[in-house]
Amino acid sequence: MEYALLQAVFLPLLLSPIAYIIGRKVGPTPAMWFTFAILLYTTVLVINAALSGTVEEHYPWTEQFGEFGFLLDGLASPFAIMIYVLSTILVLYSKPYMIHKFHEQFEEEHHINASSSGQTSVVESSSLSNYVNAKSGLYFALYLVFAMGMLGTVLSTNLIEFYIFFEVMLIPGFFLVAFWGDGPRRKIGLMFLFWTHAGAVVLLLGFLMIGLSLGSFDFVDIRESEIPQDIVMISAVAIAIGLGVKLAVFMFHIWLPYVHGSAPTPISALLSPAMIGIGAYGIFRLIVEFLPATFAELSIWFHIWGLVTMIYGGAMALMQDDLKRLLAYSSISQMGYLLFGIGSMSALGLSGAEMMYVTHAIGKGILFMMAGIIIVKVGTRSISKLGGLAGKMPITAVCAVIGALTIMGVPPTSGFMGEWVLFYGALETAIEEGSTIRAVTFGLGLVATALTMSYMLWMLKRVFFGKTPEHLENVKEGSWYMTAPMMVLAGFSIVVGIYPDIFFKTIIPYMNGVLGV
Repeated sequence: MEYALLQAVFLPLLLSPIAYIIGRKVGPTPAMWFTFAILLYTTVLVINAALSGTVEEHYPWTEQFGEFGFLLDGLASPFAIMIYVLSTILVLYSKPYMIHKFHEQFEEEHHINASSSGQTSVVESSSLSNYVNAKSGLYFALYLVFAMGMLGTVLSTNLIEFYIFFEVMLIPGFFLVAFWGDGPRRKIGLMFLFWTHAGAVVLLLGFLMIGLSLGSFDFVDIRESEIPQDIVMISAVAIAIGLGVKLAVFMFHIWLPYVHGSAPTPISALLSPAMIGIGAYGIFRLIVEFLPATFAELSIWFHIWGLVTMIYGGAMALMQDDLKRLLAYSSISQMGYLLFGIGSMSALGLSGAEMMYVTHAIGKGILFMMAGIIIVKVGTRSISKLGGLAGKMPITAVCAVIGALTIMGVPPTSGFMGEWVLFYGALETAIEEGSTIRAVTFGLGLVATALTMSYMLWMLKRVFFGKTPEHLENVKEGSWYMTAPMMVLAGFSIVVGIYPDIFFKTIIPYMNGVLGV
């Protein structure tokens, strides 16, 4: 279809004001279905384009910056598909969760107003309805812009364009956390804004060094040109640091547990599985593909950095009682797997790393949705106050087990194929190079998988099994709006686990080409 990628990126942005108006005037349900229809249409456009092979679209922009365009190839396709599939599914999940959140905030604000006036007032249902309508309209509008920013980043064909979309997804993310997060949401929103913007500025410095030295910011020119040796390493390190902040890898991870713990759960289910992994996409595109000689020098450091992140995130997850913070530290650990695979310097290792993005998106999406259902139906995120919920929430429990198995890398889920190929590639490089360091990191990487299994199984046991506490006797399953999206992702994990060539048939040839295999 003509202009398919242009439509996929800009339709959500252009139609976001209409979602706002529909929500404000009619209510959350019509706004939800309108948002769902937009994202479903654009998701079909992306999948259809991916099935037709490599798709490029170029449009005139400015002399200073070069061309504005979109590229969907073997690298971008899995990222783009998972971003929009998750975004579409989570629209349905958002409705009951966010209505619950709006009600909570309305009661909180009304209580404050009543206590400050010293009077008791009766809350009229019309006031609550108007409040929910106004908030839902704004939520779905911001949601569309957030999804659009993520896709635009992945499809960009120009460094400045990449940076613009990279920053665009930060702005609605900040407001979604600051408006509807838990705890000190405005402070945490500002932390999110500060950390990710600071990383983006460092990233921009790396872009400017490359673009100004070559006289072009277009990916095509960068791929075909030779960057001056005096700046290539500095720019690569700047790009790695900027993207490392987005990935929330060790040393730059501080913001993530707070933001994921505070963000509305549907947004957590996008931030963790989809957004932070875009940092890995940037490393693939901007360092592995465009700076191969520099990547060869840095690869062992990426490998070690990923290993430290895997172990640190897993160890911290084991210590958490807050369900969402456990999943947040798990995400840090999983981003370590991606960096570990990138540093393997093997086509299979790189392919496994990209597949890990897909499997993390599926598994962690399921687990964050599980956490949201528990928050809505039980009213607590404390794991120590839960137990025996499998009998009360059978659909949620089964999906959560599939999600956990996906993150652990247990067959027949998609996680198994991602981890298998990733570690195979890491071992392959260690043997070929006869490297003791790589052999040791491979062994320690397997230890990290044991940590992953430990915190996931421990979480499942404490939440879903054992004796049901008295205060949970009346807990019921979540609505179909919440459970159906989980079931879709759980089924998708099994399908990809049985037939991983859905993604590998595009990923592996691309990685072979990048490394010249």
